[in-house]
Amino acid sequence: MKLLVTGGMGFIGSAVVRLAVSRGHEVVNLDAMTYAACEANVAPVAQSNLYSFEHADIRDRASLDRILATHRPDAVMHLAAESHVDRSIDGPSDFIETNITGTFNMLEAARAYWQQQGRPEGFRFHHISTDEVFGSLGATGQFTETTPYDPRSPYSASKAASDHLVRAWHETYGLPVVLTNCSNNYGPYHFPEKLIPVVILNALHGRPIPVYGKGENVRDWLYVEDHADALLLAVQKGAVGRSYNIGGENERRNIDIVRTICALLDEMAPKAAPYADQIAFVTDRPGHDARYAIDPSRIRAELGWRPSVTVEEGLRRTVRWYLDNEAWWRPLLARKGVGERLGKG
Repeated sequence: MKLLVTGGMGFIGSAVVRLAVSRGHEVVNLDAMTYAACEANVAPVAQSNLYSFEHADIRDRASLDRILATHRPDAVMHLAAESHVDRSIDGPSDFIETNITGTFNMLEAARAYWQQQGRPEGFRFHHISTDEVFGSLGATGQFTETTPYDPRSPYSASKAASDHLVRAWHETYGLPVVLTNCSNNYGPYHFPEKLIPVVILNALHGRPIPVYGKGENVRDWLYVEDHADALLLAVQKGAVGRSYNIGGENERRNIDIVRTICALLDEMAPKAAPYADQIAFVTDRPGHDARYAIDPSRIRAELGWRPSVTVEEGLRRTVRWYLDNEAWWRPLLARKGVGERLGKG
């Protein structure tokens, strides 16, 4: 299968690229190389004959038309997005332009290409999204594919809008789409602005480890390589017009994740004082959703997929990877916003 992957230099996108190439798929990686992109993320497959790269922006329709005509993919996997909630609070315009207008451009370019190719039945436009579009849960319950949308941040609102566009292009124009909404990803190559890499790197540098509020927000943690596996299954086997929730089946409070990482560092990189002594509770993010939890029963029942990595094993692998790959993360510390408190409102 020949795949056009947008955002393939990012965290989740590069995991898809690496896995797809390793399984024998041809991959065209389209990426604008914005602040969180990193060429090293695809270094393991960059020399493969199955891999090619296009430096382009999804806001540039002419580039999208050229790339689709040149490479003639069997499917588009659309992951390119601005994705950090805190950055969306400080500067929402990039999220509107990329996540909404960019997705519109992708849909229109894909529709034109699909029609020019004779509307092949096997073509797919796979839109990758987030569980944050569903809003916040109380102490019980889970998000299903039919949960009403209730986004609470500029980021989640922009992703909700893009989801609605994808469904509309299917219903209105017949574009063969598949949608997936995932829970919180973590693992190797995670840009150091999200919770887990921030905890690891602040701990190693002896800096305070920031925990929002009381650390009681709950997330369902999905190991990124498990997610990539589910995405490749969805684009190949998912029903046209269908959406699938992809969860890790690993709900944990943020403070418990932080303490687990500190304990792993005490074991793997011991120092005089416990790393947990560096934990610092800070003012919460505005509108911070209390709990996310995904009901993954549809993808399990219809496509036979379940996550393979527990959060305990995934965190151990992730901490080990960061300890072993300083050459990857150290240059990223100089990028804009890294190491700063963002999203204060």
